[in-house]
Order: sequence, then structure tokens, then C-alpha cells
Amino acid sequence: MLLFFIRFLQSHFGVHVPAAFSYSSTRMLFAAITTLLITIFVGPHFIRRLYELKTGQSIRVDDCPLLIELHKKKKNTPTMGGILILFSMLSALLLWMDLTSIYSLIFFVITIFLGILGGTDDYLKMKHKNSKGLRAKKKFGLQVLLAAAIGIYLIWFPGALEKGRFFQPPVAKMQMHSIENKKVHMTSQTLTAKEYMGSYFLPFKKGAFFTLSGGALILGLLFTIFVITGASNAVNLTDGLDGLAAGTLVMSAGVLALFAFFSNNLEMSRYLNILYVEGSGEIAVYLSAMIGACLGFLWYNGYPAQVFMGDTGSLALGGILGIAAVMLRREFLLALCGGIFVIEALSVILQVLSYRYRNKKRVFLCSPLHHHFEFKGWPEMKVVMRFWIIALILAMVAVISLKIQ
Repeated sequence: MLLFFIRFLQSHFGVHVPAAFSYSSTRMLFAAITTLLITIFVGPHFIRRLYELKTGQSIRVDDCPLLIELHKKKKNTPTMGGILILFSMLSALLLWMDLTSIYSLIFFVITIFLGILGGTDDYLKMKHKNSKGLRAKKKFGLQVLLAAAIGIYLIWFPGALEKGRFFQPPVAKMQMHSIENKKVHMTSQTLTAKEYMGSYFLPFKKGAFFTLSGGALILGLLFTIFVITGASNAVNLTDGLDGLAAGTLVMSAGVLALFAFFSNNLEMSRYLNILYVEGSGEIAVYLSAMIGACLGFLWYNGYPAQVFMGDTGSLALGGILGIAAVMLRREFLLALCGGIFVIEALSVILQVLSYRYRNKKRVFLCSPLHHHFEFKGWPEMKVVMRFWIIALILAMVAVISLKIQ
């Protein structure tokens, strides 16, 4: 919206607007400030409304009955706080992002879709206190449908729309070094959509780790679906203690925002030996908006929490992280900097498999993993702080991978 307004003033009235306002770095800061202020100042009124609607947190007691003792004080704490987070992020999107960018469209769609999906799940749990919300298969199926639609567009569909500005697919360039007569020569190759989406990069490794082409791109589509739905559900599983998911999201989003910012600059991406992704500054702007929104939400979600984000927030925020990693071709980087989410999801998978195939034996006292440590007697805040510390260490290691490759 701001970019439209600036162009309108310049073209119709000749008004000079400082060029800094169009820079992605400036808009990253403004997006973060916007979401931070919205969540902090709108938060009290929003929380009061949730209390009036009696959107109390449901406590899972079927497989971990002791949770009701540990978390009984949270029974009346309102959930669906994700509405506030997503509202602030969409406000920042409309204000500070380039609305002609395909990234803006994709982020808008995924935020609305997963926000409604999670909100429906939260609403059913709130309306029917003993309900588990949407059926797991239905919820997962809709997530897969969304991820598949985005993956198909990125891999196969763009060719017919290359001349259309609004639907212009991501453009990437692979930059290479060569040495001839003791002189370094730089060359770059513009990648097609299939080459771009078929390239996979590992942290600490220069260049693509492997590439897929032809029929193998079907595997690429399946991997894209896995990353987006996996990230969405992993964040949802992590959202079980006061401030745990929001604080961890800040660190993971910060790493991806940094990579998106550098990937948007031809010279910096060449210097750092990373893929140049044209327009990826818009990814950095939206991830910065997420950082500001989560920090503002922590103002009320930190221990003792006044509100929870619920599935409304966790499903959407995880999906946004997943699609950002896919468009940057940094899926394995997300697994590193979002290692807490990976561990939490694996703990649930191991618990379920062990219970089913080892005669109801459990690997953990309770899953996800954060509840296991609660059952061992750790205070809730100690669990959250130590998970944050691990998340910060993983984020720093991920950033180091920019230079060591």
C-alpha cells in the first residue's frame, strides 16, 4: 500500500519521497514496529473480548491425565489469541509490502487459509468443551491441499504467466566463481521455475546439495508439501507452555528473514555464495512482521499467560515459516534453526509409534517433549527458558552457516 502511495505521489504530483522508504530493510523495520505496537496496544481490549466470549483453554487429559493438575489454573485463560497476531501481520502486509509481488499474494492466502482452519478448530473446541475440534484427517487434508496448490504453482504453473506482472513467479539466479589466469570471474545463470524449485541447499555447503528434474519433481512436490504441513503442525505441537512457541518463532523467523534479505541483493548473495532470489525482500518484510507480532504477543503470553494463540495462530505461523523456507530453497536450514519444532514433532511421533507397536509402552512420560520435562518436576518457566536457549543456539549456528560453507 505504501509503495502504491509513493508511486502515486511521484507520478501525479512530483512529490519527492526519500528512496529509503522503498528499501526492504526500511520496510522490515517498519513492519516489525507496526505489528509490535498493534499487538501491545490492541491486546488488552482483545483479551477482554475473549474473556467475555469464554474462549477458555481446553486441557488434554486422555493420554496425559496429570496435565489437568499441572495446568488446571489455565483452564479459563482465553485462547484464539492468534487472531490478534494474524490481524497485525496482515495489516503490516497491506501497509509495507509490495502488493504486486507473488510473495505478498502467497503469504496473504496462506495466512487467511490456515488462520481460518485453526480458528474453526479452536471454535469447535470452545463451543463443545469435550470436543477435539476438527477431525485430524480433515484438518491435515486441508493443509496438504493448500501446500500442494502452492507447490504446483511454483514448480509447473508459472510458465503460462511469465508476462503477467502480478503473477510473476519467483526469479532466481545461480552465481558461480571461476578462476582463469589467476583472475576471479563471476558468472550468473538465471534459473527456470523448475530449476529453481528443483535445487536443494544444505547449511554449510556451497552450491546446491542435489537437484531434481523431470519426473523427479514429483518428489520435490511431495517434499514441499511435507515441509509446509510439517512446519505448521510442528509449531502447533510446540504451543503448549506460556511463551514457548512465540519465543521460538521469533528466532526461527529472524534467521529466515536474514537469509531472505541477503538473497534479495545480487552483490551480497554473490559474496555469501547463496542463491539470489529476486524480490525475496518481501519475504524478509513479512517475517519481520511475524517477529514484531510474536514479541508483542509475548507481552501477554509470557508466564503467567493472559492469552494463548491457539491453533488459529500456531497453524498459520508454522505454515508461513514453511512456505518462506520453500521459496528461499532453505528447507534444511529451517530444520536447523527450527530444531525445537522438529524435536517436539519427533517426540510425538515416537510416543505414538511406541504406544502402538510396543504394547502401550511410552518413550516419554508425556508428549510433546516439553510436557515430559514438566512431569519430571521442572517448573514451567525453566522448561520454556531452556528451550529458548537451545533455539537461540541453533539460530546462531544457522547464521554462521552464511559464512562457513
